[in-house]
Amino acid sequence: MDRDEWLAEFCRRIGVEPPSPEEIDELLQLAATAAHGSERPAAPLACWAAGRSGRSAADLNQTAMDVSPANP
Repeated sequence: MDRDEWLAEFCRRIGVEPPSPEEIDELLQLAATAAHGSERPAAPLACWAAGRSGRSAADLNQTAMDVSPANP
């Protein structure tokens, strides 16, 4: 089972639509920004918080970049 198949099944089981390809890219960037701007465990925790926020993946990614000390 590849990433997209796993994600589709997980989303089906929890009753949400899977992210679009664009959202996947933004969320993966969010995770990378969190992991590199802090400690690696920040990535899944940031994604958990992102999912609860109701904000767009692009907006969340921008916020993560703003928070990261690696980004002036």
